Amino acid sequence: MIPLSPALERIEASQTSAMTDRAAALRGEGRDIVSLSVGEPDFDTPAHVIAAAKQALDEGKTRYTPVAGTADLREAVVRHFARDLAIETSRPQVIVTAGGKQAIFEALLATIAPGDEVIVPAPWWVSYPQIVRFAGGEVVPLPTTPQDRYLPDPDRLKRLITPRTRWLLLNSPCNPTGAVYPPALLERIAEILRRHRKVMVMSDDIYWPLVYGAQGHVSLGAIAPDLADRLLTVSGVSKSHAMTGFRIGFAAGPQELVSAMTRLQSHNSGNASSVSQAAAVAALTGPQDFLGEWRATFRRRRDRVVSAINAIPSLSTPEPDGAFYCFVDAKPLMGRFDDDNALALHLLEAGVAVVPASAFGGADGFRISFAASETALDTALARIESALR
Repeated sequence: MIPLSPALERIEASQTSAMTDRAAALRGEGRDIVSLSVGEPDFDTPAHVIAAAKQALDEGKTRYTPVAGTADLREAVVRHFARDLAIETSRPQVIVTAGGKQAIFEALLATIAPGDEVIVPAPWWVSYPQIVRFAGGEVVPLPTTPQDRYLPDPDRLKRLITPRTRWLLLNSPCNPTGAVYPPALLERIAEILRRHRKVMVMSDDIYWPLVYGAQGHVSLGAIAPDLADRLLTVSGVSKSHAMTGFRIGFAAGPQELVSAMTRLQSHNSGNASSVSQAAAVAALTGPQDFLGEWRATFRRRRDRVVSAINAIPSLSTPEPDGAFYCFVDAKPLMGRFDDDNALALHLLEAGVAVVPASAFGGADGFRISFAASETALDTALARIESALR
């Protein structure tokens, strides 16, 4: 047996990826599986982005770039943060990474010492606690409930902060719940952070354009620019521009932190793909009008899924205000199943791939991605209803 690093022993494989892989394997065996487990838009990458990637290849842009990203892309990111997130930053405060996940990984590995605590609202994105544990930190859950639309309670947050608290991780719009933090909530969180100067905060805004209410997306950095010296904001083009395979994310924050992340990246992956960076420049600087059409499509799908789920006995879900997920409560069914993993496997046998709530720090339910065609959604929802009848 090969001895593994103690750091690796502290983490588990991604259950979302595992369920997606399992669904693909069953399809390979000839099974008809509708996958609602994957977290990526089903739209085609915009044509002008594809054209930019082809042009980059034709022009020989296939060499190393600066570790933190090309000057063109970092400048485009600066403009993106100002235009779309109302956050003022500068090129030395920006790093380009191979997907938003790498930016989160580098920020936490660069700053967490053994025993540091990281507060994470639960349910959470599957990788947050794994990255914290890999870095030697301790995850402190901040539980949220469907009754509160999965929004964190600031009073509970205050009680969780200790002298060992190093980071607070925020994700709005949220994967897996679809929760969108309103400005009043962000103001209360900012006020708490002002009283705890040593606590850093990460705002994962990767789903920023996918908000369905009248308010739209508001970032913590726009609400509280005075926290800029300890706030890292993460964004990217994977979800917003259907570019998951291009693997381009970026983050903006204190220059000292970004420099540390860049140092780590120089020994990790080096620069993100040069061709993908050229495509990302086109994504950020080119036409953005398609985003409204995509958002309207996702809103229709959301309404369709929420209505169908809430019509199935023993299932319920609040209406998500953002992203493209529904977090389904199936607690009344748990007398029939050992746990939500067993429930997810039961649905997989019925031809629908979902991810159990326990993968996200939740319980007794599952996450549905409605980033699928309406035909696929209707088929999956009918199968779920039939499997649980």
